[in-house]
Amino acid sequence: MRIFGLIGFPLSHSFSQKYFTEKFRQLGITDCRYDLYPIEDIAELRTVLRNPGLCGLNVTIPYKQAVLPFLHEKDAVVAAIDACNCIRIVDGVLRGYNTDTVGFEASLVRKLQPHHDRALILGTGGASKAVEYVLRKLGIDYLYVSRNVGYGVLRYEEVTADILRRHKLVINTTPLGMYPKVDECPSLPYEVIGPEHFLFDLVYNPARTLFLRRGEERGALVENGYDMLIGQAEESWRIWTASS
Repeated sequence: MRIFGLIGFPLSHSFSQKYFTEKFRQLGITDCRYDLYPIEDIAELRTVLRNPGLCGLNVTIPYKQAVLPFLHEKDAVVAAIDACNCIRIVDGVLRGYNTDTVGFEASLVRKLQPHHDRALILGTGGASKAVEYVLRKLGIDYLYVSRNVGYGVLRYEEVTADILRRHKLVINTTPLGMYPKVDECPSLPYEVIGPEHFLFDLVYNPARTLFLRRGEERGALVENGYDMLIGQAEESWRIWTASS
């Protein structure tokens, strides 16, 4: 039995197990299983890795950066951004990849317009690194916004109406608004958002977070993280089943 799975915490509402279980059924694959590993500390990954038959893992909040010391090899994207959300395991060797970049770019460009040339990235966790990588690739300027103060990072209270007017693309990489805390959203001057804005939320449950609803009410383009999630899942499967 080939085993794949997801590490993170919490995982009570994970998309991945249902998605891959259905994928295996549709493809008639009977020798694969996808398990959830809700580990409260990254050190518990050592126990997970003892599972015989383990061939690959997805990595979600809060371990996309904490998992790096466990990797024996990194692909070029992981080496560049220091964030990993996919691991292929062959003969005990863990090679890290970042499929978030693939899923995010494919989902983003469908609605992206020429005036979306400046972005705000909300959050500084592992997912934000994939977003930053894609924005740099597309030539889009960006600023980070976070509750964690750091060099080059704005605090939410520093995001003025003028800053939000000039940054037409706003990407939420935080878990704010994720089920069950659906009444939360990033603190921004939403009153200046208009039809030229594009709000992208990496959260997919609920389909319309409060962040997206507040933008939609003011005519902004909106997109949730569902298509990105499918894209990264399919890229993970491609990596796990590659011949070399």
